[in-house]
Amino acid sequence: MSGKAARIELTTCMREILTMLSQQRNGRQEIIVRARIILLAFERHKNQAIAAIVDRCPKTIGLWRRRWRDSFPALLQMEFVLNRSAYIRAIVDTLSDAPRSGSPGCFTSQQIMEVIALACKDPQNSGRPVTSWTGAELADEAQRRQLVDAISASHVNRVLREVNLKPHRSRYWCNTTEQDPEKFQREVETVCRTYQEAQQLADEQRTHTVCIDEMTSLQANERRAETKRARPGQPAREEFQYTRHGTVCVTANWHVTQGQLLATTITETRDNHDFARHIAQTIATDPQAGWVFVVDNLNTHCGAPLVKLVAEQLGIDPDTLGKVKREGVLKTMTSRREFLTDPTHRIRFVYLPNHSSWLNQIEIVFGIIKRRALRRGSFTSKQDLIEKLQRFIEYFNQHLARPMRWTYTGHRAQKKQQVERPRTWRELRKTRKQWQQFALVGNYL
Repeated sequence: MSGKAARIELTTCMREILTMLSQQRNGRQEIIVRARIILLAFERHKNQAIAAIVDRCPKTIGLWRRRWRDSFPALLQMEFVLNRSAYIRAIVDTLSDAPRSGSPGCFTSQQIMEVIALACKDPQNSGRPVTSWTGAELADEAQRRQLVDAISASHVNRVLREVNLKPHRSRYWCNTTEQDPEKFQREVETVCRTYQEAQQLADEQRTHTVCIDEMTSLQANERRAETKRARPGQPAREEFQYTRHGTVCVTANWHVTQGQLLATTITETRDNHDFARHIAQTIATDPQAGWVFVVDNLNTHCGAPLVKLVAEQLGIDPDTLGKVKREGVLKTMTSRREFLTDPTHRIRFVYLPNHSSWLNQIEIVFGIIKRRALRRGSFTSKQDLIEKLQRFIEYFNQHLARPMRWTYTGHRAQKKQQVERPRTWRELRKTRKQWQQFALVGNYL
């Protein structure tokens, strides 16, 4: 390209996409022509020669060459951050016409702001027994309140899209009951430090670090008809109705350094004795080693049977533990937790803070089990469910499992300052809709 553009060259990816766009048969004619213009320009053809080839005036050729030159830095950067489909759309957008202003709006800025403000309010305050607005209800309410003389549901939805307002969608959030933020932070850091020190403990002190949790109420549901597998052009089809055969509970161990599920227990009940037996089964895989168990705050995870088991493994006389609700180590849940978390013990527990199950690595594994082994399964009995779970766990350990790369330290990562990328000519020409500008005004919200 001539002038300033002579110093730039098409990348291989740009050339492939432009060639593809210039040769498509069913594409938009203006995109085909403009892609050819850019390709011919990079072959060092003059504007007059390109105009003769594509049957356009030289002024048009110069216009699109300048627009490509102005957009080149942005397109070059997008090539490294977008996938191919998104990058093709970006090039097509660059070759598209400039945004048009359109016909004058039918509503004033004041009216648009009032409609947006209405969408941000609870519909029950307007006497409607619903929990979220629809476009039709907003249009009806706006007319009932005489905010506008008339407005269609489609126009209301278009306004909401422009300001990225989605009254029908919601996200959960949680008010933590933790009263001591410093204590909460210390507990989070303790869990993260446990993961980071796991390999060193394994190498130097022969200590296993294990995450434990339960998957409860796993249903052995048998579909009443066989699932039809997917075919080309047709997804798999599953019978909606099913027969219940009961539930089971899976208590699983995730070995942090080995990246394996260890000594999984599948039972029908879940109580203090079940959990203590599970820990005993786990310790039996390497009785002389040290063990660090990461668990949540469930009551069964600090019950009296568990304390007695750990004391027995450590060689502590059970008679010195006291009695539940009366005296000694067994008296309260707090005293039992203090005993189980004693850092001097060969077998100790690390408890997650409240509302922090996401810190437990086993939760990630449970998600894999639910998606891969349970979601689309059909089980003829509880025993069938147990056998299929055991086979999947063996398969998972052999083919899928690996240690997790835990990088979180308990502190918020500092956000890297993002460098704003260059803009294409069309992005610079796009003007915000009038109601987008006024939606930022907080007086009405």
